[in-house]
Amino acid sequence: MTALPAALPATTAPADAALALLAGRPLVALTGAGLSTDSGIPDYRGPNSPARAPMTISEFRSGDDARRRYWARSHVGWARMRRAEPNPGHHALAALERAGVLRSVITQNVDGLHGAAGSRDVVDLHGRIDEVVCLDCADVTPRDVLQARLAVLNPGFAEAAAAAETAPDGDAVLDDTDGFVVAACRGCGGVLKPHVVFFGENVPRHRVDRSYALVEGLATDAGGLLVAGSSLTVMSGLRFVKRAHALGVVVVILNRGATRGDPFATLCVDAGCSETLTALAAAAQA
Repeated sequence: MTALPAALPATTAPADAALALLAGRPLVALTGAGLSTDSGIPDYRGPNSPARAPMTISEFRSGDDARRRYWARSHVGWARMRRAEPNPGHHALAALERAGVLRSVITQNVDGLHGAAGSRDVVDLHGRIDEVVCLDCADVTPRDVLQARLAVLNPGFAEAAAAAETAPDGDAVLDDTDGFVVAACRGCGGVLKPHVVFFGENVPRHRVDRSYALVEGLATDAGGLLVAGSSLTVMSGLRFVKRAHALGVVVVILNRGATRGDPFATLCVDAGCSETLTALAAAAQA
């Protein structure tokens, strides 16, 4: 394994303190929406983010009106989301993996940008927005296939809404979705849903177990958990920080603003993900 350089003096700046604390340790990264903001994807709870109310799974299941509203917004948003490119933070984490420093990424994001940047060992905790699942037959299909079908069923809709604000998770802020035609599963005629975990749904057990195992491996090997761009507001990510803390694992939280995990962190760094992770990757390759 390639080690990070020797620890830096305690009087250095916070980002340098993070490099020093993580020096020589195997790492696992836990990432959130703040990592993808430099790719043009807004986050939910950043310092300048407006209040947002994402659709819950119970609302999505409630009937045709809710699903029409969701898919209309998502149809417009996906046309933009699919063009998003990995930013320097994603590339830095991929470089850390290639250097043998980073074991895995546990991501709360659904944008697929870690894989696009070259990361190989990724736990997509909340699923992938580039896939669609049928709630009736469980068939999983590519999102681009559905996008093409929706474009045929709703000609000109996305273009007419080009000025709509982009929202997190690949949707857009639209008020008027009346008349939007929703596509059904081609196999069984069932209800289609993006292959992501909605608010109110449980993260699949195998992803949770894999994530816990990664954290517990850090305890065995004196490793570090690096949280990047997550406010840790929801328990799906916070639980791994709490487990790491309970096991005595070093926890470094890199985020703009305070997080719910700060009481469990060894060090909190209020800085941007792209520049700090790039510095970490450069140090690993020095």
